Amino acid sequence: MCNLRFAIRGVAIYLVAMLTEATIRTALETVKYPGYSRNIISFGLLRGVTIDQGAIRLLLQVSSDKAGVVEKITTDCEKALAGLPEVRSVEVEVQSPPAAAPAGATQQTAWAYQNRLAGIERVVAVASGKGGVGKSTVSVNLACALSQLGARVGLLDCDIYGPSIPLMMGIHQRPTVSANEKLEPPLQYGVKLMSIGFLLDGDAPVIWRGPMVVKAIQQFVNWVEWGELDFLLVDLPPGTGDAQLSLCQTVPLDGGVVVTTPQEASLGVVRKGIAMFEKVNVPILGLIENMSYFVTPGGERVEIFGHGGGRAEAERQRLTFLGEIPLFTEIRLGGDTGVPVVVSMPDAPPGQAFRQVALAVRQKFNSHG
Repeated sequence: MCNLRFAIRGVAIYLVAMLTEATIRTALETVKYPGYSRNIISFGLLRGVTIDQGAIRLLLQVSSDKAGVVEKITTDCEKALAGLPEVRSVEVEVQSPPAAAPAGATQQTAWAYQNRLAGIERVVAVASGKGGVGKSTVSVNLACALSQLGARVGLLDCDIYGPSIPLMMGIHQRPTVSANEKLEPPLQYGVKLMSIGFLLDGDAPVIWRGPMVVKAIQQFVNWVEWGELDFLLVDLPPGTGDAQLSLCQTVPLDGGVVVTTPQEASLGVVRKGIAMFEKVNVPILGLIENMSYFVTPGGERVEIFGHGGGRAEAERQRLTFLGEIPLFTEIRLGGDTGVPVVVSMPDAPPGQAFRQVALAVRQKFNSHG
């Protein structure tokens, strides 16, 4: 647990503390792809690392058919790792990439196809142009609803500065470390979870610059034993800055979901979120309108933030409207107590609202095969 804590509160300490996958990846960042200034890690060539008492085995995926490229990379990898302490031997296996992306795929789609995370069928980002629209609430309930529908689901909390998934899912245990030196994600309500909130002491703040945030997300994506998943939901930080763009380009996304509230102040910013996905060529699955309306105990419907703005914006942008989530006290209570309303009240109107959204998201993929 000491090394795990150091890995989050001081990445450099973790990287040099012992022979781990982290130290190996760092060493391989010195290996350039022949003819390029970029290294093989940034190109995503490393597909696996095993460590057995100082014997290292690498699995690389190289698509080049140019003579000497594979030999050069293999030799350079062996040299880069030979100088690490405790290394006894280095074995490098090189495999060809999977089948090419379907004809007509965009450049980003083709990249995601080639760099798909092993064992994960779909990676879906949940985003919002601004904070305070209930994006994380939507994320946890959508994850739980998809799990209830029979899917194998993971949820990655990418809000490094304000992680809320541990609170909303009612779990605060630290992840364990597997034999492959990867984090084992805690399981709650049938959903595998990862958040920096699991690795912080109490309310300790994260005071990092952008590159450190991106590095942490890369670690969570690549160094977590996600196993076999139908959906990995990625709860993005609010906003559309460099960190969000970098994350979208780091994680091979199959689609994005944008959360908004009905009023124009939110819709004006959500358009930036839509533009962000378009800029990095991530397909937009649709919009969700949260806090759509409120029903009083007497049955009166009150549209506190207006109503219908999300649906109208979806029509304007020619996007799918995935559904509306009314204001229910039970939703807020579920987030505060760590039992999402989809879990505590799956058949009641609050739970059914999220279930309908989950069905719509699943249908988006089913309709496209």
